Amino acid sequence: MEVKLASERGFCFGVRRAIDLAEKAVTECGSLESLGAIVHNRQVVDMLSARGMRIIGSLDEMKGDTLLIPSHGVKQEIMDKAEESGLNVIDATCPIVRNAQQVAHKLYEEGFMVLVFGDASHTEVKGLLSRAGEGAIAVTEVPDFSKSLRRIGILSQTTQSRKQFATFLAQLMDSELSSLAEIRIFNTVCDATAKRQQTALELASKVDLMLVIGGHDSANTKHLAEICRSTGVNTLHIETAGELNPSVYCGQSRIGITAGASTPEWVVEEVVGKLEQSL
Repeated sequence: MEVKLASERGFCFGVRRAIDLAEKAVTECGSLESLGAIVHNRQVVDMLSARGMRIIGSLDEMKGDTLLIPSHGVKQEIMDKAEESGLNVIDATCPIVRNAQQVAHKLYEEGFMVLVFGDASHTEVKGLLSRAGEGAIAVTEVPDFSKSLRRIGILSQTTQSRKQFATFLAQLMDSELSSLAEIRIFNTVCDATAKRQQTALELASKVDLMLVIGGHDSANTKHLAEICRSTGVNTLHIETAGELNPSVYCGQSRIGITAGASTPEWVVEEVVGKLEQSL
């Protein structure tokens, strides 16, 4: 058995920055409350919780005075309420996500109807929509546009696939757009996400089994798994080594491994260690 690791995997800049901010704050303040998971990885959340960070679901659950905004951001109204409450706000929003938020708001201010290519239920997308004004929508398929619509601005959830975003845009241009006078498009897909997807795609074409490691609620990890499966290779999305059944990998000659942007390297090492025990 040969185990190959993707050259681009694991923590991205935004996740590393958020974790560093959380570790610094909990050390200085003694306690810290994060409005939702800081990143979509249970192992990272458990590690920080053991050091004094508490996860809350709303500002009403605050017990202390220091609030951490997760890497994927929050709705603008939550930011406003937190600041009005006089909380010590540590904004760990990924700079790439913050840029997308600014793009969404700028389009709204300039009179565009804003369309976000992404998962409407995802926290990041909810934050984007909250800055994009009334009428903004999040979709993954081309919607039916109002005949009175004149201007539309389009951006993407940062963890989406560039290929899927491009396909969506091509389908959009082939749809009924006779009423539109102006379309403005911003590519807000994260470069780190794109690099991870490209290296995963290249590795998947060279192995018999692909293991994608990351939280089951992590959007970028799910997209990595989808991209690997698109090559036809057997692909398994796991969160920890404990989910890895020997019956899946025994007898495989070449196994490829990649990891989502919020997956710590120690989790990858545990998976590799379990595979090496079978050698």
